[in-house]
Parts: sequence; structure tokens; C-alpha cells
Amino acid sequence: MKHRIVVLGAGYAGCYTAGVLARRLSPADAEITVVNAVPDFVQRLRLHQLAAGQAIEAPQLADVFAGTGIRLRVARVTAVDPERRVVAVADADGGGELGYDTLLYTLGSHGDDHGVPGAAEYAFDVAARPSALRLRERLDSLDSLDGLGGRGESPNVVVVGDGLTGIEAATEIAESRPGVSVALVARGELGARLSAGARGHLRRACDRLGVTVLEHTVVEAVEATRVVCAGGTALASDATVWTAGFAVDPIAAASGLEVTGNGRIVVDRTMRSTSHPNVYAVGDSAYAIGDNGRPLPMSCASAGYTGMQAVAAIVGRLTGRAIANTKLDHPGNHISLGRRDGILQRVDDQGQAKPKYTGGRKAARIKAGILRMSLWTGAHPTFGLPRRRLRLVPAPDASAGQTAAHADKAAA
Repeated sequence: MKHRIVVLGAGYAGCYTAGVLARRLSPADAEITVVNAVPDFVQRLRLHQLAAGQAIEAPQLADVFAGTGIRLRVARVTAVDPERRVVAVADADGGGELGYDTLLYTLGSHGDDHGVPGAAEYAFDVAARPSALRLRERLDSLDSLDGLGGRGESPNVVVVGDGLTGIEAATEIAESRPGVSVALVARGELGARLSAGARGHLRRACDRLGVTVLEHTVVEAVEATRVVCAGGTALASDATVWTAGFAVDPIAAASGLEVTGNGRIVVDRTMRSTSHPNVYAVGDSAYAIGDNGRPLPMSCASAGYTGMQAVAAIVGRLTGRAIANTKLDHPGNHISLGRRDGILQRVDDQGQAKPKYTGGRKAARIKAGILRMSLWTGAHPTFGLPRRRLRLVPAPDASAGQTAAHADKAAA
């Protein structure tokens, strides 16, 4: 019987890891299935551009995996049972269960409203393609004064959250939609994690694009036509964009896997679950410690590094080869400020911004190149990889011992 590898999620991390595994492992010994809720590859790094009104490619996953030997199951993951080694899914046909021998969990993250009243009901986000498209439709309606009841003034867009997503969304909307007034609400100092020079560049970019920045402002509620801040200040808003953080799906926590307080799967240096050895996690879903001893942040770079490590570990363990420790690093932040400006901020070993940064058109071109590379890698997951297919070797069932240990513990 073939070794069943199931990959949950087909974002940047899921497509990459599935493709490398398909290229490295012999199809005579292993079968790889990717489960994804939608049939296309979502460029999450460019969803703020999609919301702003730009055309963003969305390759069909059936085309992405064509000729790779990877099976695609378009379905929504509803549960994981690591003791029985099955995944429950739901689709148009009613769903069912998928059994696995090795599970690779790459379900990523989604927007987090932190329980702020009205945020879920009235705010938009750019954490997923459907929500970005809804925001786009709303912004389209604001292009006409008729969409505002003919009140004769510029429509207001309020972006809540001054992390990288909030900065990119605010500047992209301001540049692409010059007829709207954009405000960016920052809980602390704008660009606090950037170097002094990069912070100055960011402020100049916001001034140039007409983005109003409100620093040290806490949002207490979102309503249909306004944002209510601490102290009673209210900001008129015809479209509120919520970018104040991300959270992971509760599926992992509900499964019995060891997770952190916010639901991320705790993994060892090889991206293997610390509680269930048949499960690996990469990307935003994983709580991984980088080479500097600090948790890796949720980022595209982290997805790439953790994905490479997980693939090395899975291939090594299944084929009886030594497992190399790949780099687990967070080199810095790449921030777009519209289409013609940007910031590249490197960080040191402790995650602190280095004094020097790259800004302007050069940074924008580098960021655009990174996005093109990410799209190419995701849409061509086996391109350029070694063609040698490795045979699997018999190995003891590690999960059997784990299950027995759980049984002994329960009996005690």
C-alpha cells in the first residue's frame, strides 16, 4: 500500500511543499493529495491590490498540479483526527473523510477582529479573496457620488491597523482611488518597527498620497457609517477596512494537537508536531522557533523557510536519509506603498530593524519581483526541482507508540 501524504491548503506553502514532495518521492511508493477550499491559487500577498481595483492572476489549481501526479480535492477541511489519522472535508457532494499516513498542515491564517463590536458585521478585510472582492465592489460604488446619496463630498475609507497589511491597503487604495479620502488608524506610532529613516519615508509617502494618519488611537467599535474610537471620537466611514491582526483556524486546537494559546501548532526544529509525529505544520499555522531563538512571524518568508524544512524532514524520514537543518530566518519586511514606491527593511538577529533601508521605486521593483517569483513558484510547484524519485524504506509506525502512550496515560 502506498504511503498517503495529505497536504491541507494550497497557498504559497501548500503548493510548494506538495510540488517538492511529488518531485522527490517515487510515485510507486507515495501518493500526494492536496485539499483546498477553492479551485484557484490565491495570491494573498496581492489581495490589497485586488481590492483596490487591479487585475490579479488566479491560476486554476487543476492546471497548477496537472502532470505532477498530485491529486487535488477541492473541499473545505472541517476536522482533523490525528489519532485515527483522518481528515474530514465538506464539498458540494457532501464531503467525507481522507485517510493519511503523513499530514502536512498549511491552512494559513485569516483576519482577526479581536471581538471588537461591529467589526465582523460592518468591516471589510483583505485576508481572503472573497472579502477582498467585496471591498472592491464597495469601493466601486463609492466612485460615484450617487453611491453616497449625492451628498457632494469625498467618500471616506478608514483602514484600521498599522501593520504591513494596513499600510499596504491604505496606500494602495489612496493611489488607485484618488476620489476617496483614506485614513489609517494606528494603535501606536506609525511604522514603529521600522528604522527611523524608513519611518520618515513612510510618513512622506502617506502625505504624498493624501493618507491621514491617526496614531495612538484605539478603535472600540465599528458601525455602518463610522468608526468609534476610545474617548468618544468618531470617524465617518463609508468603507472600513479591518487589518488589525490575523488568527488561525480553530481546527488544529479542536483536533487535540498541541497548540499555542492562539491555536498555532507547536512544532520541533523539523516542523513536526510535538504531540503527533505523523503531522507537520508550516507557514502561519505553525509555531516555529527561528535560528535566532525567537518565534517566526506570520509571513510569506516564514512559509518558505518552514516549508523547505518540513520537506527535508519528510523526505529524510520516509527514505531513511539524514535530515538537514535548513535555514529558519526572518530577513526583514517588504512593504509596497502603491505601485511606484516601497520600503525594504532588513532586521538583525533579534528581529530589530537595521538602520539602513531601501525605499522608493527601487524597493517597489524589488517587491514586484518577489511577488512575481512567488506567483511563479506557486503556479509551477515542480519546476526546476531534481527529477530523481526516491524510494521509501520500511519504518516503524511512530504514531502507534504515541497512541499507546496516550492510552497508558489515560488508564493511569
